[in-house]
Amino acid sequence: MPRAAGLALMSLALPAIVLAQAAGTIQAQGSATVFANPDQAQFNVAAVTDGSTAQAAAQANAASTSAVLSALKQALGTSGNIQTIGYSVVPRYAQGQSTTILGYTVTNTLQVTTTNLSQVGSLIDTANQAGANSVTGLTFSLMNPDPLKQQALTQAAKQALAHAAAIASGLGAKTGAVVSAQEGASLTPIVAASLNAPPSTPIQTGQVSVTANVTIAVQLGQ
Repeated sequence: MPRAAGLALMSLALPAIVLAQAAGTIQAQGSATVFANPDQAQFNVAAVTDGSTAQAAAQANAASTSAVLSALKQALGTSGNIQTIGYSVVPRYAQGQSTTILGYTVTNTLQVTTTNLSQVGSLIDTANQAGANSVTGLTFSLMNPDPLKQQALTQAAKQALAHAAAIASGLGAKTGAVVSAQEGASLTPIVAASLNAPPSTPIQTGQVSVTANVTIAVQLGQ
């Protein structure tokens, strides 16, 4: 091939190479938080008993737990459920010693779930009056958080697209097709600070929230 013809072909190919290098993508992020009223509550109740032997502590605990269970089941009716989430038998040692056992402590922890939120305060009172030694971990959440997560993701994706368009505009370009997207969403339940409450416990629920984040990669166009 003559040298001049080769140079002409090279000069014709250069613009295509430059265009290919100039074409690219930009990344943009969007986030959104949506709120909803909770539709379920959960809390933990524990019966804690001591005994000179493990068997004595366990027998006392069985009686205490049975009383708490019976009272809670009657109060709950069909609006919730109860399940055991922890059981322990721990020796109690003489102060400053690790070999002399004074007795044993048995703890049986139950998780109570109810969909009747107006019932939470009275359920806590019922557990305490029936012999529960500890009531902890009160949270309000959603039975099915998926619709709220989808709502948050939709809003976050729209914000990410708006951010991408703003970036492209600043670069003197336009946005093209979305080439990738990554998402994440998390539910934040309402957690009560303390349950060391007197009878007729007042409970204020508030709202749960779902936060979603979306990161997209978008093609740039002219």
